[in-house]
Amino acid sequence: MNAPDAPVTPDAPDAVVVGAGPNGLVAANVLADAGWSVLVLEAEETPGGGVRSDRAVHPDHVHDTFSSFYPLAVASPALRALRLEDWGLTWRHAPAVLAHPVPDGRCAVLDRDRGATAASLDTFAPGDGDAYLRLVALWDRLGDDMIAALLSPFPPLRSGARLAARLPFGGGGLRTLRMLTLPARRLGREHFRGSGGPLLLTGSGLHADFSPEVPGSGAFGWLMVMLGQQYGWPVPEGGAGELTAALIRRLHAKGGRLRCGTPVARVTVRDRRSTGVVTADGERITARRAVLADVTAPALYGGLVGWEHLPARLRADMRRFEWDSATFKVDWALSGPIPWASPGAARAGTVHVADSIDHLARYTADIAAGRLPGQPCLVLGQMTTSDATRSPAGTESAWAYTHLPQHVHGLSEWTPARREEFAVRVEEAVERLAPGFRDRITARRVLAPPDLQGLDRNLVGGALNGGTAQIHQQLFLRPVPGNGRATTPLRGLYLASASAHPGGGVHGAAGTNAARAALAAARLRRP
Repeated sequence: MNAPDAPVTPDAPDAVVVGAGPNGLVAANVLADAGWSVLVLEAEETPGGGVRSDRAVHPDHVHDTFSSFYPLAVASPALRALRLEDWGLTWRHAPAVLAHPVPDGRCAVLDRDRGATAASLDTFAPGDGDAYLRLVALWDRLGDDMIAALLSPFPPLRSGARLAARLPFGGGGLRTLRMLTLPARRLGREHFRGSGGPLLLTGSGLHADFSPEVPGSGAFGWLMVMLGQQYGWPVPEGGAGELTAALIRRLHAKGGRLRCGTPVARVTVRDRRSTGVVTADGERITARRAVLADVTAPALYGGLVGWEHLPARLRADMRRFEWDSATFKVDWALSGPIPWASPGAARAGTVHVADSIDHLARYTADIAAGRLPGQPCLVLGQMTTSDATRSPAGTESAWAYTHLPQHVHGLSEWTPARREEFAVRVEEAVERLAPGFRDRITARRVLAPPDLQGLDRNLVGGALNGGTAQIHQQLFLRPVPGNGRATTPLRGLYLASASAHPGGGVHGAAGTNAARAALAAARLRRP
């Protein structure tokens, strides 16, 4: 049934944005730039969603609570257009982008100098540096248009046409398309003789829920490595929260409003159109033009909007919605830099911890089978190496995360003992490649999947990407088949979260796409 509307008062906003994560804040800024009055309602007491930082581990150390490195942010047309550097954001880079050390002491290093990256790969097999440079040359030709196409609403007509025009003619274009469908292991095998290049590609799948064997994982790995080659994987000076702070400063300057600690209970609906929201404490807020939801698709459909307002087919489709893997994270305050056995790892902001591609395959097989990995693979961040403001000179703020099954066989609860047991597994994985690492830990924080969800309710079960990044839930299949855009079955309601195309990552595209869809609809409604 339709909910009664709140009276339209003179201060009723044009748009209500539910959620102050990066997508919600980007959407609010885009609408404010267009002259709309905007109110952002955030359930948590701290804004930013997955882009926050704190000193909870140690008062002298800044730690990013969730995400840390932002190659997509500096590459994204949506975020670049906001010019956040004018609002106090400063980017910092580690001496090297990414390192993947292996037990024999060698280390594949992604350096912003492509020649240095190539030289690193030649230590694994002569000629692999030239093979890498050929992949870089392909990116030089396609990369900018590929980013624009990936981050645009689906189908990406303009950017897609430009991308198609840049593909090599004839069979060369078909071979490029084939390359983009390959599993990461196969892509690495076809282009490199040694293991260094393949490790950079497959290790990048750790940032999402890709195994080395699934179609499309090669394209994701290539994308992440090439972003690092072109832009680096930078961090905000002072902590991830500084990116959020810049978005908020900009929004306030444009007249937008933000209220934290204000959960939204439901979206009000009349005649198949969203009219506003009701907060958890019963306050009714009218939205004159639109409601934009920076929440997960399952939280919106059947949650904020009752099933009685939605098509039956959507309910059936949402039963098939798949979350990405859970996440387990450990933050450390360290008395000194991590003592890597491979010197190349000490220079990198991000280090992938996995012995080999076979190790990665076993680890992802454990996740698929619902088992806790006995020897987890890690993404590790060296934050003071990346930004000297994160901790006192000579120390290090660091973290590592690993993915886990959403549902672990035989594990009903993350007890303190289970948290400690698995945190030790994580630390042992680092210790194997950096003997003496554990002796440098002065403080730490353990965040199991329910802890992550408790800090940000969008991280359901510790899922970081708003739903699986695999091909069956991407593009026009995200969040359900036939979508690919921010529009929903209700007029005036837009999905502006990572559950919408183009998915996870701090790029602001889902927020921008939702805001532009709302603006376009308002233009069409003009008499």
